[in-house]
Amino acid sequence: MLKINALNKTYANGVQALNDVSLEVDSGMFGLLGPNGAGKSSLMRTIATLQTGDSGSVTFNGVDVARQPEQLRRKLGYLPQEFGVYPRMSPLTFLDHIAVMKGVADRAERKHLVEQLLVQTNLWDVRKKSMTTFSGGMKQRMGIAQALIGNPELVIVDEPTAGLDPVERRRFHNLLASIGDDVVVILSTHIVEDVADLCTRMAIMAAGSILLSGEPQQLITQLQGRLWRVVVASTEVDGIRGEMDILTTRRIAGKTEVKVIGNTPPVGFEPAQPNLEDVYFATLRDAGESVDVD
Repeated sequence: MLKINALNKTYANGVQALNDVSLEVDSGMFGLLGPNGAGKSSLMRTIATLQTGDSGSVTFNGVDVARQPEQLRRKLGYLPQEFGVYPRMSPLTFLDHIAVMKGVADRAERKHLVEQLLVQTNLWDVRKKSMTTFSGGMKQRMGIAQALIGNPELVIVDEPTAGLDPVERRRFHNLLASIGDDVVVILSTHIVEDVADLCTRMAIMAAGSILLSGEPQQLITQLQGRLWRVVVASTEVDGIRGEMDILTTRRIAGKTEVKVIGNTPPVGFEPAQPNLEDVYFATLRDAGESVDVD
């Protein structure tokens, strides 16, 4: 289990990236959801021992990450937000190189491991090609392949599907889902769909703080019976905004869907079935973040 307790981090420029962050993350897929600049990457980098917090603690299975970083690194697989490859290398050569760096000394064992990972990430057919020809999705699959070397107990993937097309995103989702339930996997993202599709537990983060955590379906249920919608001409939206606090607006076939939260429906509104995106926007709004996307 990963335990984060009262973690704080302020950079030299005065930006407080982490503000009293506390979380417990058990085995399985955990989603850390938040807008760009929320502090997600700062938290991932601190967990991965690339930086230390100013105060608070991070422990993994009882090991203090700051005091014993090497203990954590032996168990860690990490795909950062910006994953660089040696472009002239082939996947076969690159993964063999990473495996050597991770201490897989036996050549036969290393060969078997690399070949297994290339099959698992659907890169076998391009195993000897230069990575200069790879798409963004293929590079991300290479990233998760190198992260899985050494049978890690903790896997961190930071914004892995940003910029991927729908086909590559789905392929990457399937790959993450195949890692297994016995490994702690943290998926850091600003894409609600990634968390909705993959994660059994999650947290929402903004301005360096954890705003909400729990199981996605339980969080959705808390909005049940409190979410209302109406579809109106776009010219009517400003009038509605002047009368009530709008949660979100969305264009639908030339008109605009307006959603609001309340214990009783406004006149003309109908019940709306909440989803994780509604939970996300409602949580950010309550924290003072701007969420109206009209």
